[in-house]
Amino acid sequence: MATGLLEMSDPQGSKYRATIEYDGTEYYGFQVQKDKPTVQGAIEDALGCTAGASVRLAGAGRTDAGVHAVGQVISFRLAWAHSVSDLQRALNARLPADVAIRELAQAEDAFHPRFSARSRVYRYTVLNQDIRSPLERRRAYQIAGMLSCSRMDSGAQTLMGSHDFATFGNPTTGRSSVREVMSATWIRTGDWLHFDIEANGFLRRMVRTIVSALLVVGLGKWDQDAISSLLAAEDRAQAPPPAPACGLCLMQVRY
Repeated sequence: MATGLLEMSDPQGSKYRATIEYDGTEYYGFQVQKDKPTVQGAIEDALGCTAGASVRLAGAGRTDAGVHAVGQVISFRLAWAHSVSDLQRALNARLPADVAIRELAQAEDAFHPRFSARSRVYRYTVLNQDIRSPLERRRAYQIAGMLSCSRMDSGAQTLMGSHDFATFGNPTTGRSSVREVMSATWIRTGDWLHFDIEANGFLRRMVRTIVSALLVVGLGKWDQDAISSLLAAEDRAQAPPPAPACGLCLMQVRY
């Protein structure tokens, strides 16, 4: 049986690629798991109902439990006699309310959402105010203490380039923890802070752990040089616990 992000080798039908949006709150991550609700499982159920047969999909990334996406990319093969737009409507009609196919198109046989990707872009959202917001609790990490956006942005610049990020996460596959960060920026708009980071790949919980460390900097408990020290340490035990999953969203996969 295929597992995780592996596609079925069955050559029947056309290959499709889709951009997926989902609220990850109710799911145990993207990747299919036995007896647990996952985003992949929900989409494969919709594909199975549409196709009348089991369909295995491939995904661009394994977002963790509670993590959201507006730009997750998947691919699958399906024998479908109607238009692409009809297929998109059919799938969205069968998907739960917290998962949707935003874009759908036929893809070349060589395309793979994970291995064809050049980079991925994540956004972490923080709501920096004293009074908690029940309506925003599913999509932002709420912090009461005043955060310095400039201090966090200065610390984030240390992440630029190719580094061993072993302090901030564990490899999902293989042993190497070296990744290249193309951009890392904090932006503040009123009480909202957004951390946007793009890299050629991410370790498991890497973004959330980086955010957690930068928030300590933003609260004035560490100086900006602490991020450099954490990078150089290459020691997972020195990093703070990862920030909550609710604030993290996969924004885009670039090819």
